Amino acid sequence: MLSEKSRPIIEATLPLVGSRIGTITVDFYNRLFASHPQLLDGLFSRSNQRSGDQQRALAGSIAAFATHLINNPDTLPEKVLSRIAHKHASLGITEDQYGVVYEHLFAAIAADLSEVITPEIAEAWTEVYWLMADALIKLEKDLYAAQANDKMWMPWRVTSKEPAGTDAMTFTLEPADQTPATAAKPGQYVSVKVQLPDGLRQVRQYSLSGDTGTRRVFTTKLNDGGEVSTALHTGVEPGDVLEISNPYGEITLKEGDSPVILASAGIGCTPTASILRALAQTGTDRQVLVLHAEKTMENWALSGQMKADAATINADLKLWLETPHASAAQGFMSLREVDMPADASLYLCGPLPFMKKIRDEAIDAGIPATRIHYEVFGPDVWLAS
Repeated sequence: MLSEKSRPIIEATLPLVGSRIGTITVDFYNRLFASHPQLLDGLFSRSNQRSGDQQRALAGSIAAFATHLINNPDTLPEKVLSRIAHKHASLGITEDQYGVVYEHLFAAIAADLSEVITPEIAEAWTEVYWLMADALIKLEKDLYAAQANDKMWMPWRVTSKEPAGTDAMTFTLEPADQTPATAAKPGQYVSVKVQLPDGLRQVRQYSLSGDTGTRRVFTTKLNDGGEVSTALHTGVEPGDVLEISNPYGEITLKEGDSPVILASAGIGCTPTASILRALAQTGTDRQVLVLHAEKTMENWALSGQMKADAATINADLKLWLETPHASAAQGFMSLREVDMPADASLYLCGPLPFMKKIRDEAIDAGIPATRIHYEVFGPDVWLAS
């Protein structure tokens, strides 16, 4: 845990470091890729680098971790660390890479804060970094060890590619070799690696949207600005082989008999659809409430699957559309329009503004934060604590 020697130094310097961390992380990535350009080939997303998403994600995680250590010096922020560890494991991050990150991150910190940094400040922030790194290394080793194989990337053959809504596509894959496949849990995701026309390999995580087990079914949206989705939509056909990671993600269906609320917006329906499919396949008698928000009915990528599964278990399904439709409420989702079951667990996925709004409304409705489970693909600053 954070030492008594370092705590007052971190507390005193956190406002300054926090105010500069956005600039520091930009310099860090410039230094990192200048020294290790190979990391952009099959590990870091250049789309996220261009958009600034990766820089914001790193800045947010560092600030959140340091803030937690100040407020709770004897504990670690397990929720934040677990989410990061699953993302890292899905990319194949290794222990030695933490030393590389440390070298270039602290060079960027020293350069940006050269007028104020002292050996004592550097030592304290080094302690913060390695507290976070060591915790993640341990979690990631456990995640790797829990898989059915010891490989990072495995060949999977595309068996079908089907339109899903107006701008999405559902891909179904089966193993292309004899590597033992880990059975995925409802709500988990896999990383998909593709080679782009310029020869660079890029990776993106996709939630598994259909049956789990040892098949892989995921649904991708085309107009999301990412290079991997575009490559999948335009360049991949049935019979092609893709490199796929083992399944990861801690937002999975929890056992029990309490009510379940699945709330999603847009392509965020993919993990909730997976959870709904699992509930339907087991014939659950739990009370299930399915909530989804879309621009139009045609945009709803998994409408057929989710409607059929909801009907199988008599789940209540409520839809919000931005354009008028006879079978949906018009406008944006609001939990204030929903009769919330007592003791419910809420599973949430969609754009960050949507999730913040729905999470706040759920807490106002009496659902404890510990029963709200959400998946974030991108910076997680507002839910970091």
